[in-house]
Amino acid sequence: MDRKVAIIGAGISGLLACKYTLSKGFHPIVFESQSTVGGVWTKTVETTKLQTPKPVYQFSDFPWPESVSEDFPDGQKVFDYVNGYAKHFDLVKHIKFNTKVVGIEFEGPNDEEIQAWSLWGCNGEPFGSKGKWKVVVEDLVTLSTEIYNVDFVIVCVGRFSGLPNIPEFPPKKGPEAFDGKVIHSMEYAAMDHKQAAEFVKGKRVIVVGFQKSALDIAVECSAANGKEDPCTVLYRTAHWNVPDYLPWGFSLAHMYLSRFSELMVHKPGEGLLLSLLATILTPLRYAYSKFVESDIKKKLRLEKHGMVPTHSFLKEISSCLISTVPEKFYDKVENGEIKLKKAPSFSFCNNGVLVEGETSPIEADLVILATGFKGEKKLKHIFMSQTFQDNITGSPDAALPLYSRECIQPRIPQLAVIGFSESISNIFTSEMRCRWVAELLDGTFKLPSIKDMEINIKEWDEYLKQYSGGYYRRKCIGALHIWYNDQLCKDMAWKPRRKKGFFAELFEPYGPMDYVSN
Repeated sequence: MDRKVAIIGAGISGLLACKYTLSKGFHPIVFESQSTVGGVWTKTVETTKLQTPKPVYQFSDFPWPESVSEDFPDGQKVFDYVNGYAKHFDLVKHIKFNTKVVGIEFEGPNDEEIQAWSLWGCNGEPFGSKGKWKVVVEDLVTLSTEIYNVDFVIVCVGRFSGLPNIPEFPPKKGPEAFDGKVIHSMEYAAMDHKQAAEFVKGKRVIVVGFQKSALDIAVECSAANGKEDPCTVLYRTAHWNVPDYLPWGFSLAHMYLSRFSELMVHKPGEGLLLSLLATILTPLRYAYSKFVESDIKKKLRLEKHGMVPTHSFLKEISSCLISTVPEKFYDKVENGEIKLKKAPSFSFCNNGVLVEGETSPIEADLVILATGFKGEKKLKHIFMSQTFQDNITGSPDAALPLYSRECIQPRIPQLAVIGFSESISNIFTSEMRCRWVAELLDGTFKLPSIKDMEINIKEWDEYLKQYSGGYYRRKCIGALHIWYNDQLCKDMAWKPRRKKGFFAELFEPYGPMDYVSN
């Protein structure tokens, strides 16, 4: 039977979903609101580079071209690589560009019946309920609306684009009180590189945030204005941003992407042996973290700048907050081109920004909010059903309620979400998830009962809160990459252990090329 699968988004996850559903004989229809593939890589800040070393950030069956020699290619090269993947596997013909999904609605059993099921999709199978999804799309060129009826939906909208996160302010203390201009980093990235440089030239710029986009934009502002109009970076929390992936000359991948490193971390629903090992190895886990932290502090001179984080490096990597510092960022801080200002909260006034607890504002002409995106809200409003909206968002004090494979909401049938929870290498993780979903659709395995999946979701929530703290909603599997892939492999009847020899299996880092074949 010719099963139709709607895929929302033609970023990395969407392209992978398209390729692997095709490989199983399904008929994918990919809806992409932009005019090209690539997702977040279609528009980046000029200085943006890959955050993960290239060997870990690649498709398992499409290596980087030899012409890309550096370990951290720039944004344009990453986009070209992703675009090359789409062309190589002839995926573009399955994509409807400039097509926005307005909403999706399940047509079949009603919400009450679905919520009463004990198995996902009625019988634990991807097409078990006999229902269909109605996908309403808008052509952004002609503004016409069209409806597609499909058997399954894979949502690949991602969490780092589309709906900007704008901080909330008290009345008359938000951007409306400011005489200058306020934009989000998304708007800055959408400018061509020359236009962006001219836009910030000669302006007193404040960048709000301390993740990768904020640091890249600050460096570009400093390049345009130098010491004459230094760029101020407002940050709430200092982070363990890394200068490289070789702390004291040792490979960070060997330290955190090996089976041995994962033995130090407690796991959701773990047995007695794994729990005992993680407890015994706690001192070593602490030592690993301190070892990396000491290297970062020395190389970036964090103590001198008052930028030593209060949390551990393990928490940083367990929250998927790790990113590389732009080259010479702290040199620019030292010579006065960039100023760092801790601001637990702030408000706007007519001539700039007022940091909480201070009486004098930081004067500015332009404020750029590098404050992230509202990924959960974007995901929620894809659904027309209020019940499904509530299912997908879950409780406000818990992470997004996806079964531990991070693709399935137990009470939403015939639908998967890919690319929403994070890892150290999202391309690597998304490929494994897309292969898992393709096998699920092909009937290779069935899911557990809804009750068991919801117990599993709670176990993962406890793990996330233990290791990620306040960042638990990011749903990061960064410290359990291999263990997570093991669960996927077992479901798909693949061999989980991919290395040759005991010591290689225990101490060598895992990457995409370890999963080329099943």
